Amino acid sequence: MARMKFLCDAERCIECNACVTACKNENDVPWGINRRRVVTINDGKPGERSVSMACMHCTDAPCAAVCPVDCFYTTEDAVVLHSKDLCIGCGYCFYACPFGAPQYPRTGNFGSRGKMDKCTFCSGGPDTDSTEVEYDKYGANRLAEGKLPLCAEMCSTKSLLAGDGEIIAAIYKERVTQRGYGSGAWGWQTAYRETVGV
Repeated sequence: MARMKFLCDAERCIECNACVTACKNENDVPWGINRRRVVTINDGKPGERSVSMACMHCTDAPCAAVCPVDCFYTTEDAVVLHSKDLCIGCGYCFYACPFGAPQYPRTGNFGSRGKMDKCTFCSGGPDTDSTEVEYDKYGANRLAEGKLPLCAEMCSTKSLLAGDGEIIAAIYKERVTQRGYGSGAWGWQTAYRETVGV
């Protein structure tokens, strides 16, 4: 089975925010919640880099490890999802996530922020696939339709890659090799602590 992953090539990202807009429109994301955002480092200075950030669907997700009601689960495709029916809005997942992926509709104390929302890799949630109930809670289920997340499909520079982790790793490895970085470049093994034979 494929292991779905995201990878953003900082050498190609132009900070156009098409990925952010595509995600908000496709999933009807509420105001104030950003399932995906573009982070720019050294803005306006030499060495400026932009990276599209969202839930990275970690192999050993820290959000799932700290959830007191166990609302997180991993699909067969290695996509980390959550159940809004089980979520109590405690915020532990927000503090545990190194990518800032969990988002809440309101600010406030424990339990008063509402149900957590995050990137679903356009694969819906635990409700029946492609139903109105699933869409209202989690957004589009493009994976059930055989499609990739819209954020990656809308990326004009193909900076944001999404899909089978082994294919993504092969594409990125080819790019790095063509750029002449050799083995010293940041890559898949560093990000996911896994070895992928490509």
